[in-house]
Amino acid sequence: MATLSQWINGARPRTLTIALAPVIAGVGAAYHVHSHLDGRHPAPIWWHVILAFVVAIALIVGVNYANDYSDGVRGTDDVRTGPARLVGGGMAAPASVRTAAIIAFLVAAAAGIWLSLATHWWLILVGAVCIAAAWFYTGGPRPYGYAGFGELAVFVFFGLVGVIGTQYVVAGKVDLVGVLSGVAVGSFASAVLVTNNLRDIPTDEVSGKRTLAVRLGDYSTRYLYAFLMTLPFVVSVVLALHHPWALVGLALAPLANAVGRNVVNGASGHDLIRALGNTGWIMLGWSIVTALAFIWGLDGAPHTHLL
Repeated sequence: MATLSQWINGARPRTLTIALAPVIAGVGAAYHVHSHLDGRHPAPIWWHVILAFVVAIALIVGVNYANDYSDGVRGTDDVRTGPARLVGGGMAAPASVRTAAIIAFLVAAAAGIWLSLATHWWLILVGAVCIAAAWFYTGGPRPYGYAGFGELAVFVFFGLVGVIGTQYVVAGKVDLVGVLSGVAVGSFASAVLVTNNLRDIPTDEVSGKRTLAVRLGDYSTRYLYAFLMTLPFVVSVVLALHHPWALVGLALAPLANAVGRNVVNGASGHDLIRALGNTGWIMLGWSIVTALAFIWGLDGAPHTHLL
């Protein structure tokens, strides 16, 4: 029976930044919307933001347990270069890990339904698609993660949907700032998965898991990572056209460059594990400073009326 520590590690806490960053960036984008409204729209409620965090965190935990379960029962995790998995490492019964995934998805569903009924009911449908995408990433008879579409799904759901969805439930409107922020966060999130799949190319090839990294090969995957880590800083420059303070996002560029050079120059094994974690922290840092740029405004005074 797995210990509490093993269950926590099974939730893959390194990936929690993928859940936090889109909500933070979405809140910042919502402040931008409200700074241009004429007062006809109601101010957002603080617990909407909290529920958005609950949904995002529960989804990432759920997809991680679901991935552990599905890969474990398929035998994909029997030989790994990364951290041991609950099922593949024999630490927990598959049924127990599947139950943990279902519980996490139920938490996400409950919070999402509450938030949707308080804002826009049709967001329940969006939430249902998100949960289905989380399960079928490595679950079901034809998991799309095994066909090379994992990075695209992460870009969409933990980038565009996460940021734009948060902006919408907080501000009641979506604008170009929200879309661009979603592109940036989605690029970072995809880079996290690219790092993971780059590390696993040898074992995934043997197990028949045709991830995008397997399809592209080691060399091209490393440059895909570099591209994904560069795009958010291009977005920072474009966002500066809406708000000059958005350039503060470039403060993370030297860190991203250092990690990117390490990956492009052949990092492997545990070095890629560190790169994965660092990518997540850079993603979170970019989201925080960019959100603060929109929250504080040109005059240096926070728009506290939003909360």
